[in-house]
Amino acid sequence: MRASRLLCLVLLLTSTAVYADSKNPADYPLRIHVFGRSEVTFYHQRIEEEAKGDGRANLFENGIPHGVDFSFECQDKLRASFGYETYLARWKKPGKELIVLLPVFGKTNTFFTCTLKSDVKDFAYTRQDGNMTSEPVDQYKAWMVKHDYDPEHGKNQPIKVAAGEAQPQSAPPPSQNP
Repeated sequence: MRASRLLCLVLLLTSTAVYADSKNPADYPLRIHVFGRSEVTFYHQRIEEEAKGDGRANLFENGIPHGVDFSFECQDKLRASFGYETYLARWKKPGKELIVLLPVFGKTNTFFTCTLKSDVKDFAYTRQDGNMTSEPVDQYKAWMVKHDYDPEHGKNQPIKVAAGEAQPQSAPPPSQNP
């Protein structure tokens, strides 16, 4: 009987360790820029317990940007990125689920994790004139190179951005003239 209790304790401790997500930033090689999300927050006795919703983002992996549509259930609110801000991320299930390391606002060096069920696109999201749009990955990558923007390598703020150019601009529509 004592051996079975010990075995149960060992199983409980190892299962907890396996499912606990690391809060070490070094364990998160990817970057994600959350454009927007919609969410519902659930409370129990006036204490926030979880937030659920969906949204759109760009994921930066190996220097390549890809649009991502996602849904989530988090212990805390998921906030959209401010400016060019990105959050640390890593794959839980490649192409399907991302774990994002998010800051606890008001507490320095404190994080929580949130799992995003993701649908990776073959284009990148961008904003043009305040509206969400998309553009080919190679065009967005060219913008990144031109403006020395590479959030995976600490280049979190693009340089040489023209006034009013907040995000990569889509190519102008083709000329209507023959």
